[in-house]
Amino acid sequence: MTKNRLEAFSDGVLAIIITIMVLELKVPHGDELSTLRPLIPVFLSYVLSFLYVGIYWNNHHHLLHSTTKVSAGILWANLHLLFWLSLFPITTGWMGQNSFRPMPTAVYGLVLLMAAMLGVIAAAIGSLVAVARREQAELTSVRSGESPCRKR
Repeated sequence: MTKNRLEAFSDGVLAIIITIMVLELKVPHGDELSTLRPLIPVFLSYVLSFLYVGIYWNNHHHLLHSTTKVSAGILWANLHLLFWLSLFPITTGWMGQNSFRPMPTAVYGLVLLMAAMLGVIAAAIGSLVAVARREQAELTSVRSGESPCRKR
């Protein structure tokens, strides 16, 4: 699979996640500002989750930009990340509908934590792979008689 397909798939999943979250916002019945008051917790949880999804989308884009090859490990790690992100609409709605009560907020935090831990692990693995590739390239150039210093 090419990284373009992986990026397109992930972008599609993230777009669906945002769409599901916004569809949870219900139109108020009434024409006065007071009818918006019950929607404030739901709207605030939506804004918070929208920002998180935006951050993950941006980070995902930058990680894939630095990737040259998509391996099976990357595919599974990406699916794992998308799994946790796909739980955002459920936990966002639950937290907002219950006005940020402890249990829904704790579950929301757990989902955020799991997605974040995977992000950190993926970034660390990506960094290690980049260092290993750089060292391999330097070893190859030394063996072929080239200078290990990069030319500008």
